[in-house]
Amino acid sequence: MVASPDTQFKPVLGTKKGKELFLSSQHLEELLKGVLDKGACFRFQGKGLSMSPFIKDGDILTIAPLPTASPGLGDVVVFTHPNTGKLIIHRVIKKGGGSYLTKGDNVPEGDGLISRAAIVGRVIKVERNGKHISLGLGPERFLIASLTRRGLLFLLRPVWRLVRFFYKGSVR
Repeated sequence: MVASPDTQFKPVLGTKKGKELFLSSQHLEELLKGVLDKGACFRFQGKGLSMSPFIKDGDILTIAPLPTASPGLGDVVVFTHPNTGKLIIHRVIKKGGGSYLTKGDNVPEGDGLISRAAIVGRVIKVERNGKHISLGLGPERFLIASLTRRGLLFLLRPVWRLVRFFYKGSVR
């Protein structure tokens, strides 16, 4: 499922194989909230490069409802941006005073303070080309959040290249 701001919403429960359902950010958010409010997870195809290399354009994301506890440092959350009203998926890089500082792993600026009420859910699974991608959502998320907050995530690039090299070699 892909969000597109220029497409008119037509309520359907599914599409034929190979077809995509395009929703505006507002309609995607309404559908997402409706599913999460029922306690179920929501899957859709993400668009954008702001979370690269951990989440890439076209990855399938599984969003879970937030537990009653607040999001943790390093969690990748879905929220409605208070200034633009758009649905955003970024990482929590700092917590404090009931607000969260979020930032994409691949963008220079943070999103500003986001209230708990603006956070809709949390990314719990990323799939790329039919494979589960866990890097960025496990315990390493704390290091990623810390480096992202300081603008030093680029330091992981050489390590990331090595991991990819050995991972691809072991898959063959």
